[in-house]
Amino acid sequence: MAMRIRDRFDVLFADENFADLYSADGRPALSPGQLALVSVLQFAEHLSDWAAAQAVRTRIDWKYALGLELDDPGFDHSVLCEFRARLVEGNTTERILNLMLRHLTAAGLLKAGGRQRTDATHVLAAVRRTSRLELVGESVRAALGELARQDPGLLAPLIQPAWDKRYGHRVEIAKDPGGAAGVTALAETFGADGRRLLTALWQPGAPPRLRRLRQVEILRQVFTHHFYWDAAGALCWRDGHTLSSAGLRFDSPYDTDTHYCVKNGLEWSGYRAHLTECCDAERPEIVVHATATIAPVQDGTLLHEIHADLADLSLLPGEHLVDAAYPTPPRPGSPTPNRSTASR
Repeated sequence: MAMRIRDRFDVLFADENFADLYSADGRPALSPGQLALVSVLQFAEHLSDWAAAQAVRTRIDWKYALGLELDDPGFDHSVLCEFRARLVEGNTTERILNLMLRHLTAAGLLKAGGRQRTDATHVLAAVRRTSRLELVGESVRAALGELARQDPGLLAPLIQPAWDKRYGHRVEIAKDPGGAAGVTALAETFGADGRRLLTALWQPGAPPRLRRLRQVEILRQVFTHHFYWDAAGALCWRDGHTLSSAGLRFDSPYDTDTHYCVKNGLEWSGYRAHLTECCDAERPEIVVHATATIAPVQDGTLLHEIHADLADLSLLPGEHLVDAAYPTPPRPGSPTPNRSTASR
């Protein structure tokens, strides 16, 4: 594959396309165009950073694709991770894909019209999977930790003797604490602790900056999602069927983009990657669009965004197949959906 890329496209990624991605820390500069191509080949062959760097040093087909001399020593594998970090920091993660699509269009392998399909896959978040109970307890602990660093004087008179045992280490509930009643009791204990903390922060004499701390705001949102006030003014634990939708709730106080989702029997906490590819029988199956969202977002809700991006590349489909999850049926007399947005 690497040799065919060079034969067909010559230089797939020119350095001028990535001029802003040169390393700026004084070390010898490596070609960002070459690093981009290495990243593509690495993904295509399912290689680790170390294995990809080794391929650059030892494989003739990779050296040919990259335009390197046979005795080129290559680079340390850590360079690839640093290059990906610069892609993310510069919000240029789509640049590689868009450049490839323009080359493929110029080569006649892609064109507008035809059939495309969009489907999604799960992406796990790099956080610990927690229960609702653990989420609430860990949110209190995270807020306490941030306040201890920012204003220990305000926090000191609020601390209760039992807090060291409850929040001195990561909150983990290894087993069911006494059935449903035990879960509710422990949740409302966490709730009372969090309420004490939030009430103090919203007193007139409390510094307003503390209310804007990230973990304090996350704790406030967690309480909104998982507790309610009853008629007597008591803070109560919500039953599962009274919770807001998964798209509003998050699953970790350390990554509020992490959401719970179920698809085809698979449960996960994290995100969802939506991939659009050509699916005409006479054309190669090529991914023409990729985006990531929170996990509960369905493919059908992204059609306007996907079509706008494809229009910029002159790759709009003639027919678009997409899962619509639980679509609302059309009302009598309403127009039939356009085929480019019809559900599969």
